[in-house]
Amino acid sequence: MNSLSVRVTPEARSDHFLIRASAALEKLKLLCGEEKECSNPSNLLELYTQAILDMTYFEENKLVDEDFPEDSSSQKVKELISFLSEPEILVKENNMHPKHCNLLGDELLECLSWRRGALLYMYCHSLTKRREWLLRKSNLLKKYLLDGISYLLQMLNYRCPIQLNEGVSFQDLDTAKLLSAGIFSDIHLLAMMYSGEMCYWGSKYCADQQPENHEVDTSVSGAGCTTHKEPLDFREVGEKILKKYVSVCEGPLKEQEWNTTNAKQILNFFHHRCN
Repeated sequence: MNSLSVRVTPEARSDHFLIRASAALEKLKLLCGEEKECSNPSNLLELYTQAILDMTYFEENKLVDEDFPEDSSSQKVKELISFLSEPEILVKENNMHPKHCNLLGDELLECLSWRRGALLYMYCHSLTKRREWLLRKSNLLKKYLLDGISYLLQMLNYRCPIQLNEGVSFQDLDTAKLLSAGIFSDIHLLAMMYSGEMCYWGSKYCADQQPENHEVDTSVSGAGCTTHKEPLDFREVGEKILKKYVSVCEGPLKEQEWNTTNAKQILNFFHHRCN
């Protein structure tokens, strides 16, 4: 675990995330110095993953504050995606566990996928406002969109929906409906909206390009135990996920007043594009 290091400069010491990342790495260093029998691989991996999440979050915020500078953002985003992919790669390469997801846990896996997808969403959002760049490099936008949507759908599919039956009791019916739809947090809803919006950008800005054989798990029910992969169709996936988003926001989450205006406008765009 030596591919990512952190140097906390005096100017950045006040940043909460870098301080927390530095503390995690120090603890990791101490644990790695202990005898193997005393080291729990799961604990080591969790510390390493948390340090990566904190350090990359600090760097992401800088990119967002600077509105993704055109001359350097592509490489920086690529590096951040690489760092955020390290925990899963590390487990697979070292065969630390037959099923690496069990070692990392659903929440960390969801967080890693969410962070990669959300980063690409923010980057693509910035790129769609650059008309000249779009004219020259729409093929790159398509790649970023496909990768980002893939990460977000992956995040939505790690956990299976809670099956409602006589053996499961809920005091709150709305909560039961959310869990049965595979919605476990606000982040799950944001992932649905983000991926739907990215599908809209793909359909709007990349429609004239040749289709690519980019296969992702396109199910959006959270049914991670029954995943299937197929080529991604921006309109089809966008419609499916945004219809579910609107249904959830205007159903069990009606009192929470989640905004569905943008989702409905995109669905209207898809409808007219189809016709």
